[in-house]
Amino acid sequence: MQNTAIADMLAQRVPMTAGTIFHPAGDNASWWPEYRAMNPRARLVDKDAGHDSVDCIVYDGVPEHSGDLLAAIRQHLDLLAPDGVIIIHMANSDYWRNTEALLLGTGPIPGQTPAGLSPRQIQLELERLGLTIHDITAAPDEPEAASRFAEAIAPSLRALGADPAEYAVRSASKSVIVRAGKTPRQRLSVSGTMLSPVGGVSDVRVVLPLRALATEPAIVTRIATAPEDSNPHDGVARIFVLHRPAMIGAAGLDALNSMAKSGHVIVTEFDDLPDIFEMMRHGGALGFYGAHAIQTSTVKLAERLREYCPEIAVFPNAVTSLPDVVNFRDPNRLTFFFGALNRERDWRDLMPVLNEIAGIAGDRLRFEVVHDSQFFQALETPHKRFTPTCDYETYQALLVQSEISFMPLLDTPFSRAKSDLKFVEAASCRTVALASHVVYGNSIDDGRTGFLFRDPVELRSRLLRLIALPTIARGIAGAARQYVIDERMLAYQVAPRAAWYRSLWARREELEEARRERIGRMGATIA
Repeated sequence: MQNTAIADMLAQRVPMTAGTIFHPAGDNASWWPEYRAMNPRARLVDKDAGHDSVDCIVYDGVPEHSGDLLAAIRQHLDLLAPDGVIIIHMANSDYWRNTEALLLGTGPIPGQTPAGLSPRQIQLELERLGLTIHDITAAPDEPEAASRFAEAIAPSLRALGADPAEYAVRSASKSVIVRAGKTPRQRLSVSGTMLSPVGGVSDVRVVLPLRALATEPAIVTRIATAPEDSNPHDGVARIFVLHRPAMIGAAGLDALNSMAKSGHVIVTEFDDLPDIFEMMRHGGALGFYGAHAIQTSTVKLAERLREYCPEIAVFPNAVTSLPDVVNFRDPNRLTFFFGALNRERDWRDLMPVLNEIAGIAGDRLRFEVVHDSQFFQALETPHKRFTPTCDYETYQALLVQSEISFMPLLDTPFSRAKSDLKFVEAASCRTVALASHVVYGNSIDDGRTGFLFRDPVELRSRLLRLIALPTIARGIAGAARQYVIDERMLAYQVAPRAAWYRSLWARREELEEARRERIGRMGATIA
């Protein structure tokens, strides 16, 4: 039985783009539920089910007999698609406790009870089968203990020509996860800056997309404050994503030029109408026209941002994983969720309706409020609970326990440029969206995947209906969750994101020339 940490690691190493996965051990895969929550389209298949090929084969039994593992790989290799991936979770024979046991005479006799292969051995064996190693990941069990052991036997290691520091690293892990395939893949490194995590913006636009990309072989991601040092001749495509950058004046221009000179393609990530930000009045548009490309969340935002830079891609906000549903368990009680930043003007004229219905419903309607203390204080009911601004995980945990999610927006240019993220988040939790027509009218099928309102009168009738008919509310919430499963999972964006980044890298000289021309046209110079 694998421990939870290893199951989680395996779920994160299976490519999110995999549609069909063959697991030789059948459906006994501890990592499968977590992976399926990230990629609902994926299927575990049987090698005898008539499939010509599969996207991924996973060996996760930590085989003790290396010969059995290699024989299994040879047997199944024809089943793997040309661009497919083999994932192997195997015992690491370099693990320091194995060596300690052998030196003390308490370990297995070599040749009788094999302890697995070393990472270097499995690499050589797979290469003999014509496979390319994409990466090898270790989960250190006792890195400090391994370092102490390596230090203790350092003289012997040096006498054998081994580096004690390198040995400490490769011996710290009891097992490793190896990914390989029939086709070599271009290395892609994607780094991204991140604003302070407020309201989940950094999570949704930076952290989770980078984590999803990292499930693909040959893609390495990281959160960073500056580009890493790079070798221009190593063949790695390097992308540096700036999250809502405030690039202003000479300092901003120097920073952008430094990133370009370091061998990176610069992508500005922005998912709000920039006009309202103070930085724009001080030359903050440099962060747009001084980048090679821009990525955003809606077509409307893309239209606005294209004024600064024509290289732009739209990646709609999406959820990375489907949470387990825990709501709609008590038909006599519903929880009304509201959690948003800067929405006071949007809800002010609707509060009398909410208070009226709160008085009618009594303890049948409870309110869960995150961040907005003014909204909480304006509610005239004892059946309410307040959570200050919190991390994204806490926000989601509160949302998934609620039956109704409130999404008011006034019809303003700023609001019209916003995304429908709150609907997608609520739908993934099987929570009914009670939303304005502004923004959400483009995504919600009114009466089927949520309820829309244009004014206080419509809000009143829709909310009363949800309270009176919780069975209908649950059905609508279920249909919305199915919409997310079909359309709005981050897993479905991994391939187009990676393809776009690689296309930018392939055109980097052209893009750099265009970037320089834009900067010159705007009155700045390249240092």
